[in-house]
Amino acid sequence: MKGLIQRVSEASVAVEGETIARIGSGLLLLLGVERGDTLNEAKDLCRKILSYRIFPDAQGRMNVNVVDSGGSLLVVPQFTLAADTSSGTRPGFSLAAAPELANELYSAFTDEACNELGDERVGAGCFGADMKVALVNDGPVTFLLESGRRG
Repeated sequence: MKGLIQRVSEASVAVEGETIARIGSGLLLLLGVERGDTLNEAKDLCRKILSYRIFPDAQGRMNVNVVDSGGSLLVVPQFTLAADTSSGTRPGFSLAAAPELANELYSAFTDEACNELGDERVGAGCFGADMKVALVNDGPVTFLLESGRRG
C-alpha cells in the first residue's frame, strides 16, 4: 500500500463538476492499494501518515504531525500509484489490487482516519470515479510512504 502525502494549505476533490470534499490546511493523500495488501496494513499506514511530522514547529522545523497541527486529511483513491513502470513507456497495472479489495481497504483506511482525527477533519474522494483534484501544495512538501510490508 502506498500513500503519497502532500502538505497543503487547501485541497478539494470534485466529481462531475461538483465538489464532494474540501479541506483547509492539512494533508492531501493519494492512496494506492496493491495486490496482497491487508486490513492491518491499511490501519498501520493510516497511523504512520497521521503521525508523520511534516508541519513546522515554533522554530520552523518539520516536527509536528497533522493531528497536533489541527490540520485535516483529504483521502483520494489513486490506483495508478500501484503501476509497474519498470519497463517500456506504458504503465502496467498488474500490481494493483482488484477493485473490490482496493475499495474495501480504501474505506477501512478512511474509517481509521475518521476514528483518529474525527469525521469533521477527514474528507474523501469517490472510489472508481473520474475525479478532479485541486490543491495548493505548501512548501512544496511531498512524501511517498509505504506500508510496512514494503518500506
